[in-house]
Amino acid sequence: MDNGRHSNENLLAKQLEGVLEKTVNRRPRSPEEADNALRAAVVKITGGMSPIQVVLAYMDWLAHLALSPGKRRQLWESLRDKILELRRRAGDDGQPPPSAFSSAPWREAPFDLLAAAYLSVREWVAEASRGVSGVEEYHEELVAFINEQILEALSPANFPLTNPEVLATTRREKGANLLRGAGHLALDLAAKVSGDNRAKMGDYRVGENLATTPGKVIYRNELIELIQYSPTTEKVAKEPVLIVPAWVMKYYILDLSPHNSLVRYLVSQGKTVFMISWKNPSEKDRNLDLDQYLQRGLFEAVRAVRAVRPSARINAVGYCIGGTLLAIGAATLAREDDDTLNSISLFAAQVDFTEPGPINRMISQSQVAFLSSQMWADGYLDSDSMAASFMSLRSRELIWQPTVSRYYLGRDDKPNDLMAWNADGTRMPYKMHSRYLRELYLENRLAESKFEVDGKPVSLLDIRAPLFAVGTTTDHVAPWKSVFKINRLTQTEVTFLLTSGGHNAGIVSGPSHPRRQYQVATRKPGDKYTDPDTWVARQAVNQGSWWPEWERWLDGQCTSRLKPPRTGAAGKGYGVLCDAPGTYVFT
Repeated sequence: MDNGRHSNENLLAKQLEGVLEKTVNRRPRSPEEADNALRAAVVKITGGMSPIQVVLAYMDWLAHLALSPGKRRQLWESLRDKILELRRRAGDDGQPPPSAFSSAPWREAPFDLLAAAYLSVREWVAEASRGVSGVEEYHEELVAFINEQILEALSPANFPLTNPEVLATTRREKGANLLRGAGHLALDLAAKVSGDNRAKMGDYRVGENLATTPGKVIYRNELIELIQYSPTTEKVAKEPVLIVPAWVMKYYILDLSPHNSLVRYLVSQGKTVFMISWKNPSEKDRNLDLDQYLQRGLFEAVRAVRAVRPSARINAVGYCIGGTLLAIGAATLAREDDDTLNSISLFAAQVDFTEPGPINRMISQSQVAFLSSQMWADGYLDSDSMAASFMSLRSRELIWQPTVSRYYLGRDDKPNDLMAWNADGTRMPYKMHSRYLRELYLENRLAESKFEVDGKPVSLLDIRAPLFAVGTTTDHVAPWKSVFKINRLTQTEVTFLLTSGGHNAGIVSGPSHPRRQYQVATRKPGDKYTDPDTWVARQAVNQGSWWPEWERWLDGQCTSRLKPPRTGAAGKGYGVLCDAPGTYVFT
């Protein structure tokens, strides 16, 4: 026993020594680097969370709770009522099961009472976390979030001895499920150590059954590859479509399987489609800035598209953070009286960050300072850190339920194409992501017309190209009411569409999707502003995918139909380099 304990202590000591060697012992050359080194060492231990922010939040909450006798009395009365309700429930077998534990195994004693007790504790802690007079709003949100995460982890559903489904399966299969689960755990740990995501992607492979729409890479620099897709119709719209995807994940979320590939759909509708494929940055790309994503990314792609279609303006499309970049680029072009963009479509993209949704719990001055120091040490923010942050926003569905299913029940559920794409993560370079978080999330400079490009501020009010903005009803990354704010930040015509689904599944919603619906309306310049709740109440609900609605809008932005252009423009430096999906998608 002592040898095992000493072995664990030695392992922990070596891990901490490695962290310090990479950060504190880098011999920082300036006070700023010394600060970054220490914060990076701390944040490696705390799992990316600012300990100072957490301490301040709990001190604020507990201090104000201590000075709120009325709130404390209310909490004691609530606790008493919940205990009495549990005692009554224990003697009444006719009680329905708690809603969060509604499957059949949880209806039997003693698991029904265990589930009810757990949910009562959750409700009581939620009551205690909120509504304490005087607590700063951000601190209240952070305390509630952390308390929620702790209780999610302690759910009886997460432990084999208190989960009736796991117990029944183990009895029925005589423990074979646990052996399979142990095998899954070993495979997953090996994949994590090796950095190989193929196991998480199941049978899906890029270029084989993902990202298979035919096309050619016609341009490449140190940041992007530009793909021009092959036409499938005799004539195409004169105005080409340029898609600016998010660089948080690989571009092929918009070119998944043939039945739900937005790229393939647009090509089949007679559009000439270009796609930016972002390079996955490494440590040597630590100094890539947001300006370079704009200049060497978006604007280089615009120049290439104009070389292929010199007489046509561009219908530009941006998704998520790619949409934010497109909005910045559109405002920059508008400032310079450049009318290159014929129309702008923004999918689940924010331009005002005052209400960014649940992710706001993880963004504060202190949190960004620690996160920036972590990126300073590594040169980037790795995909696992980003994935963990987003998964924690829905930890029950994205962390604990899959864990129980895979390791305790021994299930090996095959991923779908969207899940495979989600496993194929990317990194974020230090300088770019630090500026993005600080100037957009914390300071909201774009919405305030204070974000600078080439040393001068840009304003969304300058944009004159018509806009089509898409929000999704259950988006926890870019909440639709935040996306809706584009209506009051521009003077141009805005068509807003709200579709069912989340940040990814709501956008990847092919025409054959059986369970989608949407609402849509256009605000003309000079129309009075409508708040989002009133907007939803007024608009008719349409059944089906939103893609055909948007495609009809795109048709309205096109002036004529011509023969498809040649692939690339070799005489102008945009010759064919390789077949789609290119090389950067594999980095």
